[in-house]
Amino acid sequence: MKHRNHQVDNYKNHKMMPTLNVSVNGPAVARAFAEHIVKKLAEKKEGPLFWALSGGSTPKLLFKLLAEEYREKIDWSRLHFFWGDERCVPHDDPESNFGEVKSLLFDHVPVVWDQVHAVDTTKSPEEAARAYGELMMRLLPSNSDGLPILDINMLGMGGDGHTASIFPANMDDLLTDSRICAVATHPDSGQKRVTMTGPVLNASDEVAFLVTGNGKTERTAQVLNKEHGAEKFPVMHIRPTSGKLIWFLDEAAAAEVGY
Repeated sequence: MKHRNHQVDNYKNHKMMPTLNVSVNGPAVARAFAEHIVKKLAEKKEGPLFWALSGGSTPKLLFKLLAEEYREKIDWSRLHFFWGDERCVPHDDPESNFGEVKSLLFDHVPVVWDQVHAVDTTKSPEEAARAYGELMMRLLPSNSDGLPILDINMLGMGGDGHTASIFPANMDDLLTDSRICAVATHPDSGQKRVTMTGPVLNASDEVAFLVTGNGKTERTAQVLNKEHGAEKFPVMHIRPTSGKLIWFLDEAAAAEVGY
C-alpha cells in the first residue's frame, strides 16, 4: 500500500534561493560544517540539538575532523544523533552508516550514548522503519502537520541525484510518503534501507547538503541552476518548508553553478 501526502515542495518553483557555502576542497568543507555546528549550538544557547547524520566521503572527513580537533570545542552532551537513512545490515558491518560514525567519531568523543539514536537493524526492514519513525515522533518536537522537526538534517547527493535513500526510481513514492520513515530498495544492488521520507526531510529546521568533487560538478549545476529536467533528481525536491537550505560545496562541485 502506498502512503502519500501532498507536502512535496517543488524546488524549481520556489523563489527563495539556497545559501551556498563554498570552500576550496573537501577537508575545508568538513571544517566549514564543523564550525557551523559550533555556531548552531551557540545560537540555540541551551537545550538539545537534534542532528541527522549521513554517510559518504565528505562526512567521513567531517567525523575524523570532529574527533581530532573538536572534542573540547563542542558540548557533546547537548547533541542527539539520528540518521537520514541506514542500510539494513548489522551495525558492525562495513556498510553500516552507524558503524562508520561510531568508529570515526563516537568512540573518540564524550557523546551521551542514550542520545545516539541508531536504526535498529536487527528488526526486519519494515519493522525497523516503523520503529524508527515512532522513536523520532517520541523524541523530537513536531510541526503543525505532525511531522518531527530536526534542528539540522545533513544530507549528501549521489551521482544519480539521490539523497538519503530516495532514488530516482522510488522518488514518486518516497518524496510524498506520509510515514516518517519507509523502506527503500537500492536500484542496483537490491539492498534494503530505512530512509526518512521527503516530507520529514522538508520539515527539518535546516537541511545542509555536503557535496564535493569533480564527479558532482554537473549534477550540482543542474540542480542549483534549476536546469530543464532537473526535477527528475530527488535532491531537487528537498527544500525545507519553513526552514533553511544550505549547500556546503567545494570549488570543484561548485564550478558550474551560476550564482
